[in-house]
Amino acid sequence: MSADATRRVEVYPDREVVVEFDPDLTFECVDDCTWCCQHGVLLYDKDLLELAQRANLAETTTDFRGEKFVTRESKARDDHVAEDGCACAFLREDGLCSLHLEEDWKPTRCSVFPLGVWKEDGDLHVDIRDSAHEHCEGLNVSERSVIDNLEAFLPELLWELENPDSDREL
Repeated sequence: MSADATRRVEVYPDREVVVEFDPDLTFECVDDCTWCCQHGVLLYDKDLLELAQRANLAETTTDFRGEKFVTRESKARDDHVAEDGCACAFLREDGLCSLHLEEDWKPTRCSVFPLGVWKEDGDLHVDIRDSAHEHCEGLNVSERSVIDNLEAFLPELLWELENPDSDREL
């Protein structure tokens, strides 16, 4: 990856982002956090095709404002759920994702977290989501530099989307 003075970072060949966060930021998921899994997971078209190979879409997705999301379902437990007792349909009782562990796949939106992504003046911008600053326990707890690992957070699909805005929620 190369960065220039305008904080542009090449993530893939000919695919740059404008980085809006502190370049020293680190991130690593921590055990028992699951905050990001307690809210709606937006599914882009490619995600729907991938998910259809792994799960029944009629049972695991919902429409909201014309967009598809992974269903939030009521869980019969007190851990790994939002205040309303719900979480992602794929979040297991142990706080781990069945899609990630059993299928070795994550929806784009899950890969992106804790970053916020949007397009502005034709450029893809990334920053840390405001909600992550408030709730995510994985920020600055490891040696894993976000800026040095952007390809792990930003699937190439994002550059192809008309509206990759990651703040849309269920």
